[in-house]
Amino acid sequence: MQLDIQHLFTDQLPADPILENTRRQVSGACYSYVTPQSLTNPSLIHASDPMAKTIGLSVDDINSQTFLETFSGSKLPTGWRPYAMCYGGHQFGNWAGQLGDGRAINLGQVTHNQQTWTLQLKGAGATPYSRTADGKAVLRSSIREYLCSEAMHSLGVPTTRALSLMLTGDKVMRDMLYDGNPALEQGAVVCRVAESFIRFGNFEIFAARQDQTTLKALVDYTIKQHFAHLGTPSRETYIALLQEVSDRTLEMVIHWQRIGFVHGVMNTDNLSILGLTIDYGPYGWLEGYDYDWTPNTTDRQHKRYRYGNQPNIALWNLAKLANAIYPLINEAAPLEAILNSFKDQYEVKALQMMQSKLGLSYQPSKLDSDKALINELKVLLHATETDMTIFFRSLSHFDLTQPEKGLEVIKDAFYTPGELDMTLSQQWNDWLVDYSQRLQQESQSPEARSTQMNQVNPKYVLRNYMAQLAIDDADKGDYGLIDELYTLLQHPYSEQPTSEQWYAKRPEWARNKVGCSMLSCSS
Repeated sequence: MQLDIQHLFTDQLPADPILENTRRQVSGACYSYVTPQSLTNPSLIHASDPMAKTIGLSVDDINSQTFLETFSGSKLPTGWRPYAMCYGGHQFGNWAGQLGDGRAINLGQVTHNQQTWTLQLKGAGATPYSRTADGKAVLRSSIREYLCSEAMHSLGVPTTRALSLMLTGDKVMRDMLYDGNPALEQGAVVCRVAESFIRFGNFEIFAARQDQTTLKALVDYTIKQHFAHLGTPSRETYIALLQEVSDRTLEMVIHWQRIGFVHGVMNTDNLSILGLTIDYGPYGWLEGYDYDWTPNTTDRQHKRYRYGNQPNIALWNLAKLANAIYPLINEAAPLEAILNSFKDQYEVKALQMMQSKLGLSYQPSKLDSDKALINELKVLLHATETDMTIFFRSLSHFDLTQPEKGLEVIKDAFYTPGELDMTLSQQWNDWLVDYSQRLQQESQSPEARSTQMNQVNPKYVLRNYMAQLAIDDADKGDYGLIDELYTLLQHPYSEQPTSEQWYAKRPEWARNKVGCSMLSCSS
């Protein structure tokens, strides 16, 4: 296995001078050197062939002992200098101070085909930022992260990726629901891959400590390494940086809303400076279309990170990033202008996104009527439990010449069809007539419309119950379902007739099952 590891981050930014791996506050440094844990008996469960190829590895490399040792963290090649990043963050709206890579260890950067990637092990052991934790990860959360990272990539959502999923051979103690019932679980390590794992919180920590020297060094590095097209670091470039981060974050959230993905823990330390979906913890996909749904048990009371609030939280987090880089600019007006434009831009792009899901083209003269049509649809989707994925996928089969048969087309999306009384059924029929009339104003053929809709409305997503079934099997040593779901989710917009069993509403047994409907930050 040949990987030319680079140390771009550590060579260009200040290091923690203390080399002991003790839990502590780290000042004036962007990272601390740290060594992954020693493992009892690591073994490879699964690896992403496409991700391996992207960074220059072959199938033979994946099957090598060196791959196993390197990406479990048990034995790194000579010359590699792993490190953990220092950052802070706002968690559930409150400043939490120093956080950092508590269970993530960066191996360095590799370049292949003129692209540079950072390799990171999640669950490879404690770091100075682990606080009271052990820095390890369990199999269930690692399966969820591994599958979802690659699934989101195939869905077209900006995301970190996953290269491999390993068992460590060690047991880890976890209290999954924080209810005083800890238990030993299998340990695991995921190798995550991204252009960078820098988060909003990387900048916040230095602003909070009034360490402008280190803040400037990090911002300048970020521009040079990841936003070089913006130009040489300067006051104007810092403003342009916020604008691009805002644009990328907006794009990411629009994708989340399009597919019904709920991140679950949008703290500022979980927001990527590159607009990538990062840190797959208590995430989930909408089953019933519900703006108030959150998969995070910790967020159950206040629902800060619910589906319908994700755009607002993205803006709130961007405001914290703006505050962090303000000392380099010393003028609020340009930063405020960027933040103020976010909501307007979201409204425009969210409308365009919903139009695409309905097979409607952008027509200036139809904007107001399209908004009304979409708002009426949202009311109906909330009126009774309606599966988001199945509804929009089914709608591609709607015959605009026979709107009276439309309810039959979408009936499989309803969890309790019996709730469709005469009044609600009539409301649906009225909407379907309005929808039919709007489609008649489109120039594309029904076949072209159906094809276009099926390119933005996935047939298959990683529902929580699907991941839980894979976890249950894996706990018994059977990894077949991990591979089956991985393969299925490589092509989420394709029909895949042999996999129809996964195109189904959440089964009733999963409605209130731990791991399917209730997830914690350790899940």
